[in-house]
Amino acid sequence: MFRGLFLLKIGQKICNYGEKVYNFVSATQRLRMENNIDLTVQLKHYFGFDTFKGDQEAIIRNLLAGRDTFVLMPTGGGKSLCYQLPALLMDGTAIVISPLIALMKNQVDAIRQVSADDGIAHFMNSSLNRSALDQVKSDVLAGHTKLLYVAPESLTKEENVDFLKQVKISFYAVDEAHCISEWGHDFRPEYRRIRPIVNEIGVAPVIALTATATDKVRDDIKKNLGMPDADEFKSSFNRPNLYYEVRPKTKDIDKDIVKFIKQNPHKSGIIYCLSRRKVEELAEVLRANDINARAYHAGMDTPTRTQTQDGFIMEEIDVIVATIAFGMGIDKPDVRFVIHYDIPKSLEGYYQETGRAGRDGGEGKCITFYAYKDLQKLEKFMEGKPVAEQDIGRQLLQETASYAETSVCRRRVLLHYFGEEFTEENCHNCDNCLHPKAKVEAKEDLRLALEVIKAIKENFKVPHVINVLTGNPTEEVIAHKHDDLELFGAGDKKEDRYWNTILRQALLNGYIYKEVENYGLLKLTPEGLVFIRKPESFMISEDNDFDSDYVDPEAGTSALDEQLFMMLKDLRKKVAKEKQIPPYVIFQDQSLEAMATVYPVTIEELKNIPGVGEGKAKRYGQEFCHLIMKHCEENEIERPYDLRVRTVANKSKNKVAIIQSIDRKVDLEVLANSKGLDFEELLDELDAIVDSGTKLDINYYLKTIMDADQIEDIFEYYRESETDDLDEAIDELGDEYTDDQIRLVRIKFISEVGN
Repeated sequence: MFRGLFLLKIGQKICNYGEKVYNFVSATQRLRMENNIDLTVQLKHYFGFDTFKGDQEAIIRNLLAGRDTFVLMPTGGGKSLCYQLPALLMDGTAIVISPLIALMKNQVDAIRQVSADDGIAHFMNSSLNRSALDQVKSDVLAGHTKLLYVAPESLTKEENVDFLKQVKISFYAVDEAHCISEWGHDFRPEYRRIRPIVNEIGVAPVIALTATATDKVRDDIKKNLGMPDADEFKSSFNRPNLYYEVRPKTKDIDKDIVKFIKQNPHKSGIIYCLSRRKVEELAEVLRANDINARAYHAGMDTPTRTQTQDGFIMEEIDVIVATIAFGMGIDKPDVRFVIHYDIPKSLEGYYQETGRAGRDGGEGKCITFYAYKDLQKLEKFMEGKPVAEQDIGRQLLQETASYAETSVCRRRVLLHYFGEEFTEENCHNCDNCLHPKAKVEAKEDLRLALEVIKAIKENFKVPHVINVLTGNPTEEVIAHKHDDLELFGAGDKKEDRYWNTILRQALLNGYIYKEVENYGLLKLTPEGLVFIRKPESFMISEDNDFDSDYVDPEAGTSALDEQLFMMLKDLRKKVAKEKQIPPYVIFQDQSLEAMATVYPVTIEELKNIPGVGEGKAKRYGQEFCHLIMKHCEENEIERPYDLRVRTVANKSKNKVAIIQSIDRKVDLEVLANSKGLDFEELLDELDAIVDSGTKLDINYYLKTIMDADQIEDIFEYYRESETDDLDEAIDELGDEYTDDQIRLVRIKFISEVGN
């Protein structure tokens, strides 16, 4: 009896599955017969366009024919239309799997404009209350809804799966499909469960769409979505209207950004920062300088985020300072600049974020600030993650570093990363092409590098190849006995940076490639093997140097008034001698540069200068203001109020709480955790507090981590040093003390001696 019931249930499931397949095949056959419809007429009817862009029509016809489809199309290429139009034409409801609530809302609002029935498009996610969700389900079951947007988290809920089993599905669209791949820049584990859920709900064609995907990511997407035979449509990644530039990231980055925006008044722009704290601080600085800017990050409440996003789209806000949570799918065509305050974690993320500029084909400036220390910080954040994940993260970071440091056409580097070749020597729209470096012959060095790759069996990554070239006996080199090779150390007269340049430009020129399956292993191409036997001219330009202490040799200081700057330095030296303290304790160089740019003549104006708080302004300010006023009068200088870059008096909302906690002698590590900061970020806060003139007593904490002799040793270093530069201090003291110990004693020194 039980066996009979079991077989009966199995039979019913087979019949139900067979019915779904039959219905799907029948629908597909009908669509194939109808596939000769004039799609241009439908495009005009629904969206008002006369012609399709690029591969849009071919993609739509492929989907109408019931074929799995993979679409690789850059931002602004019109991906959304590729599933919106067929959804409107086909029987049933298209399930659009989308990662962001903001993206869903934006697209649902847009689709509803093409129909008199608001029920034509809905989204189903955690933002809906019960009554709103019931209305969505009612419209879907009634056949009114052609597009249903679902977050991957919502798709996997059992109640939603049961509901969707009742729905006639026309197809599944997986938007932002790179999220499915651990090699993608926005990896979302929930995306890995899409295929099993789709199989459970019911068979239908799948279209996967992404704006950024390397060969590795593309293979990963197709494999995980169970669509290995999908027809691929790949558009060019070249955006000729976008200007790419990488600038050195210095202590004056806020000032640089303010000046850039002032030079581009009333233009829409996005500034990306990696941390929420920096987002809020920078937005505050911009507003203090009369720039219409707002912050946006995932830690803000939903109404505030929605209001900010809508304000930007409606041109009520000029500049958004955001984490990467902002921008995905935001359809604003006239963003005129995208600034990266911090270097992105991957080139895919960088390409997608910069791609939000100039989507209308007009001006789009993409400015990135880069310092190698930022990469080191990002690598540090990976600690504690699984080893495989750390390895992937480091590989992606190295690709980003290669892009930032290269002196080759940036467009060429970007397109090469995505598997597209840019054959022109000069794109005329990036910093490297507009200001090219002189080239040198490197034929013999390239042959040497290729011979090393061959000698180590084409089985190692860039750092290992460079270690063999330069004769660096690392553990890995010794373990593989590569220090016994005849070529070991053959390139030791050149620095690592030079060999990096050789290998990067060899990749661009097709002499080597990085293997997709074993990401990062260098392999020789047939052209590379020929080059070893018969080398030809190979001209290279050395990489840009983005050391954190980078100074443009033609720029001098960043002060507008060099004469005043030197006078202020002389005054600082005189005051320091009287007080018997190092000059930097009074005002640092960047503060003097700002004074020689904006000419503060009152204590109140002086407090707007970076690094000058109320304490320092009162203690030292009068003499400096008097000197500046006298200089302005004698030289008939009209003070340029329009050039003033104001800092925010209290940039950190944590400042008062931190001072009060230290007064109560709270352990600094406990304090950092309570404020949601890592220890390095807390030290940044303490640096800012004491540099602006506020006294902090951290002796209670220092005594728990160091003995008195150690503290005195570092303290004396600062007393005798002419600079408080941290790198110099670490070079001098780093063998005996940690970076944190050196920074903490500096905070004690500035507080006790200068404040």
